Amino acid sequence: MRKQLLTSSLVLSFSLTWAQPKPLAGFDDASSRTQQQLESAYDGYLQAANIDSGIRIMSAHPHHVGSPGDKAVVDYIYNKLKGWGYDVQTETFYVPFPTPKERLLEMTSPTLWKAGLAEPALKEDATSGQTREQLPTYNCWSPDGDVTGQLVYVNYGIPEDYDRLERMGISVKGKIVIAKYGHSWRGIKPKVAQEHGAIGCLIYSDPRDDGYFQGDVYPKGAFKNEYGVQRGSIMDMPIYPGDPLTPGIGATKDAKRLQRAEALTLLKIPVLPISYHDAEPLLRALDGPVAPEEWRGAMPMTYHIGPGKTQVHLKLAFSWDTKPVTDVIARMPGSEFPDEWVIRGNHHDAWVNGAADPISGQSALLEEARAVSELRKTGWRPKRTIVYCAWDGEEPGLIGSTEWVEEHAEELQKKAVVYINSDENGRGFLEAGGSHALEPMMNEVARDVTDPEARISIADRRHSRELVNAADNNRLARALFQKKGFSLSALGSGSDYSPFLQHLGIPSFNLGFGGESSGGEYHSIYDSYDDFRRFKDPTFQYGVTLARTAGRVTLRMADAPVLPFDFRALYRTVNGYAGELISLVDQMREATALSNQVLMENHYAYAADPTVQLAPPAARSEVPYLNFSSLQNALTRLEKVTNRLSDSLSRAHLTGVRADLVNQSLYRAEQQLLSDNGLPRRPWYRHAIYAPGFYTGYGVKTLPGIREAIEQRSWKEAQEQIEVDAAVLQKFAGYLEAISF
Repeated sequence: MRKQLLTSSLVLSFSLTWAQPKPLAGFDDASSRTQQQLESAYDGYLQAANIDSGIRIMSAHPHHVGSPGDKAVVDYIYNKLKGWGYDVQTETFYVPFPTPKERLLEMTSPTLWKAGLAEPALKEDATSGQTREQLPTYNCWSPDGDVTGQLVYVNYGIPEDYDRLERMGISVKGKIVIAKYGHSWRGIKPKVAQEHGAIGCLIYSDPRDDGYFQGDVYPKGAFKNEYGVQRGSIMDMPIYPGDPLTPGIGATKDAKRLQRAEALTLLKIPVLPISYHDAEPLLRALDGPVAPEEWRGAMPMTYHIGPGKTQVHLKLAFSWDTKPVTDVIARMPGSEFPDEWVIRGNHHDAWVNGAADPISGQSALLEEARAVSELRKTGWRPKRTIVYCAWDGEEPGLIGSTEWVEEHAEELQKKAVVYINSDENGRGFLEAGGSHALEPMMNEVARDVTDPEARISIADRRHSRELVNAADNNRLARALFQKKGFSLSALGSGSDYSPFLQHLGIPSFNLGFGGESSGGEYHSIYDSYDDFRRFKDPTFQYGVTLARTAGRVTLRMADAPVLPFDFRALYRTVNGYAGELISLVDQMREATALSNQVLMENHYAYAADPTVQLAPPAARSEVPYLNFSSLQNALTRLEKVTNRLSDSLSRAHLTGVRADLVNQSLYRAEQQLLSDNGLPRRPWYRHAIYAPGFYTGYGVKTLPGIREAIEQRSWKEAQEQIEVDAAVLQKFAGYLEAISF
């Protein structure tokens, strides 16, 4: 009750704060009214029935890369966009796409047992029985392999789990590991296992994380049943995404290719995902130490770690055929600035039927495109060119988008104003991440879109959830109450914005809805139309809401007289990241000193016993002083410059050639945040502010060069990266200074 009262009163106050009318960012009073009328007309064209139909048709058959279903979806999207009057083209790249020839998992000791490795068809799910068209359960990019070894349970298989194993005296060298899905991207689990000497890796979803512990399982409920398996790529995308054989260039027919053994993103140990039905006999057979409490799952048994008598045989073989990856690119030319592109994208390929991932987002994108084409019939034309993109090959590793970006890099850096991405979508709350200079504009959009169930703005509904979550933290609740908007999350990886933002420095968004559509269908045969209409978005209204949200971003970026970049928001965000790093170093210094003190106290306590022979403990190296002054100086300059630029833009009445030059400078500004040499050991990632973590995969690392060096206690590299980022921010400040007038 306390949370409900707090939320109701704060949301009402928050809504009233936002209710004061003012021009839209980038528009004056007159053009704001015109734009709002346009958006109202746009909303009127959006129909939930069309999104329903699109999901049903495009998810009717499996449509993985290179399959007949994939071509059918490409043709469907192409014909729809062509029929709506867009200039439509397809662009095809040629990439390896491994698919299984042989999968064998068996326990050879202490008993004989063989895994089923199958997801059964369900009478409640009409498409689950399309066996001949389905890809079997596997992890794409696993190498061929035939290994036998002792089994070790490694919890989630992330670096800190191996630290815990080391403290317990357990090694995985020469062994096969079994890890739970969760707490990192799946490809990190075999990567870390390989680094620790494992010869094979199994990954399963424990019912504590996704199964009967969370709720009723499919088909009765939304959560993963005992046979469901999460397929997925294990390419080492934190090195680079896209075709592993053509890093940095488009995978055209005549592109120069690496040999497979040379590809840095391909792992060396065989990897297989399994269901918790197949995982239970293996885990039940393990002996050795009982797993720590926080490692235990929800299956009815005692979780042990091993190793011991449990031996496992894993044999995998794949066809490494080259397959076409076909993107659909549709353009509506701009009336005034045809060489300035507002790009809107969602992928179309799936591991199986993919009703949620990705077709829920793809169908919403098509409904946006249709509604925009209806606006065109009224005589309206966008000032800037709108480009709708349907990407292929996202699931194996962001291939279609990455190859297109790499092939057209020079042109995109000249013309791309913004990239607006979506992926899967469902009931719930706005999830928005992106370039922080566009955060104020995104807040305005969220203020203007109504949630279909709560009947308040999607901004207010998002804020209400934040308030509920903070209700037991008075300090955080007060801070949220005082805040007049929400923060965009920083973007890591996992969807098609990555090559635009982190390789080319093109301002980007990733938008979607969720939080009330959780369940276990992800990358399984049960990601179906039947599952979606029951548990994800039964009325398809959140598909409409996504179209309203992303459509407004597209229309405003296409028509804004002055592009709505506010670099003060970027400054505040980056300054916060820098403060986090300084605090992190201080915390590590204190923690190291305390840890070493405890080690020595324990040593002296044992040394007092003459019967104990004890060597002096190996103290952890102290955290040295890191000089952040160059970074702080760059941020001080950036604060002044961004304030001055904001004042200049608010006073100016830009028209004609002058406005065009300023706008070009604004949308190209993010490119100044690229570092010349990229991140250490992964130069494809060039953005100094945002990158996927080397050991998180999808999860973002901000100021990644500095942050990861600190986390790895590479102090020399940390200081070097402080200077690199300071130089980047000084360059960025100088660039913005030149725009001010």
